[in-house]
Amino acid sequence: MINPTDFGIAGLTDQQVDASKKEHGLNSFNYKKENSFLNALKSIAKEPMVILLLIASSIYFITGNWGDGVFLASAIVLVGSISLYQDSRSRKALENLENITHPKSKVIRNGAVVEINSQDIVVGDFLMVEEGTTISADGVIVHSNDFSVNESILTGESLSVYKDATSTDNLIFTGSTVASGLAIAQITAIGNLTKLGEIGKSLEDITEEKTPLELKIFNFVKLMSIWGGVIFLLVWE
Repeated sequence: MINPTDFGIAGLTDQQVDASKKEHGLNSFNYKKENSFLNALKSIAKEPMVILLLIASSIYFITGNWGDGVFLASAIVLVGSISLYQDSRSRKALENLENITHPKSKVIRNGAVVEINSQDIVVGDFLMVEEGTTISADGVIVHSNDFSVNESILTGESLSVYKDATSTDNLIFTGSTVASGLAIAQITAIGNLTKLGEIGKSLEDITEEKTPLELKIFNFVKLMSIWGGVIFLLVWE
């Protein structure tokens, strides 16, 4: 068991922890809370295929063809259900960020190693990570022993990287996994300000734009709907 005092690391005091927590907040990801279900429904309602099916289904109901109308309505429900399922899967990308880090972490405080909830890690803390654990905050390595880390979640590189306090690459990042050894790092960023938090923020800020093909399909469906409506009125009269 490492004695932190052997390396001149006493860690933060309780007063320093409280001050850092007040200044920087908790070590958790905070993103805009939206009603994803309603947004998904709005998105589905704008789909050209759904609009076309709705128009065709309405025409069938108006003309008394209930069988065909029910059939098209069922197709709308099927298409909508598939779209909702795919949308829910894609939206889990942000939600899963909260499950990447371990619920517990070891830090050095008041000259001793203590285990705390990962969300209670503060900027300035000395985090101790060892083989098999997932890192819960960004920091600078101050001591290490045969330490390597897998940063594939950030870089896509599957091979582990060896790091120590004297190397040019002496940083650890949230979400990466310790492949071997042990390290003590002083925390420099938590929550949304970590590299992983910035990635999550960028995903949240992405504005979806329609592709040229989608725009052409939408214009085609719009034109066909107008002509279909005109022809329907002529036939109805």
